[in-house]
Amino acid sequence: MRYACGCRCPRHFRLNTMSFLSNTLLSRCSSIAGLLALSAGIAHAQAALPVVPLTAGMFAIQAEVAATPAAREQGLMYRTTMAPNAGMLFVFEQKAGHCFWMRNTELPLSIAFLADDGTIVNIEDMAPRTESNHCPKAAIRYALEMNRGWFAQKGIKAGAKIGGLPQPR
Repeated sequence: MRYACGCRCPRHFRLNTMSFLSNTLLSRCSSIAGLLALSAGIAHAQAALPVVPLTAGMFAIQAEVAATPAAREQGLMYRTTMAPNAGMLFVFEQKAGHCFWMRNTELPLSIAFLADDGTIVNIEDMAPRTESNHCPKAAIRYALEMNRGWFAQKGIKAGAKIGGLPQPR
């Protein structure tokens, strides 16, 4: 191989090789930095949802509120963990038979469908990464997702009330 100077000396070979390696590393580092910034942005976007304190009897819940179409569509997708008393509250503008599925959701969840006054209409267990529909037994405006089995472990069933629900927009 000939270099810009026209020679094949080892000195230029080392300089050109080091230059190539450093440029390659810099390029890869900036790609990694870009990916890290992107993933931090995604994590930040998920963490940016407002959190409200809810109650289920004597139990406290910290629930992220998904009240926009984009937040409801994203839900808990791609998350791999959730704190024991954390959840996600879905708030809809209109009462309807809002059904849920678990596409791209890694966590096993239980969902409580809630009437306007916070009364639990029904509770469904949902398996990760499935597209089975889980629907309320009546028109609802709220749904609360928790780690799978949370409601059963606390003895909370249909007819119990969830307190602290925010008003829909």
